[in-house]
Amino acid sequence: MTTNPRYQVRISHDGQLHIDNERQVIPDGVDPSQVVIQTLHIDAAGNGMPVHAAIRDDRSDSHFDMMVMPDGTTQAPGSEAAPAPLPAEPKQSGSLFERLVAAQAAGRAHDFDAAIFAADGILQELAGEQGDTAPATLKAAQFRADLAYLSGDYAFATASWTWLALAWFDRLGPGKRLTQIAAQNAAQAWMQLPLNDAVAQANELLSMLLEVVAPERTESMRFQIEQRLQQGTT
Repeated sequence: MTTNPRYQVRISHDGQLHIDNERQVIPDGVDPSQVVIQTLHIDAAGNGMPVHAAIRDDRSDSHFDMMVMPDGTTQAPGSEAAPAPLPAEPKQSGSLFERLVAAQAAGRAHDFDAAIFAADGILQELAGEQGDTAPATLKAAQFRADLAYLSGDYAFATASWTWLALAWFDRLGPGKRLTQIAAQNAAQAWMQLPLNDAVAQANELLSMLLEVVAPERTESMRFQIEQRLQQGTT
């Protein structure tokens, strides 16, 4: 089975990121590798197929291949069978698939206003038809949260991933990868917030981390969050 599609990724010595020779915007304080995953996840989630990337990281003089899965996880090519394409739920609603493709294209081009407008419409439509916590709605919400992160709206990204972690937990139960990924993404987005905004969202984030994942699994994340809060009060 082939993946869809294959990207050439290069991270230069000074941290500049190019995907297929197109320079990418990297938010302050964010590692380029995180931007790679968030960007390629947009394609993988929309198509329901893994995305294959050939990575060259000049900072560590490393070359490797990576697959970004539709759920946002990564793995080495061939480490396990690639999942079959997800059922194309957008076909149930004539123009929904085309709108999703357009939103993905706008996101890749960093036209975030157009991408977010389209993603919000898709999300609202799915929520109205299938419910706020239906799998298709949650996957659309993941796409919207990725766009928020990439466009620098870290407050929205934090709130969205926090809600998504709780929603996946309620639907799937404890210990599931989608829940863990959402929890990690929420913490990552929170770390990019200005301190005043971070303080306002800290309690909800910490409560979620304690609820959806075993406490020992989130101990490191919670320590970093609490340490940052303490620094802000000294």
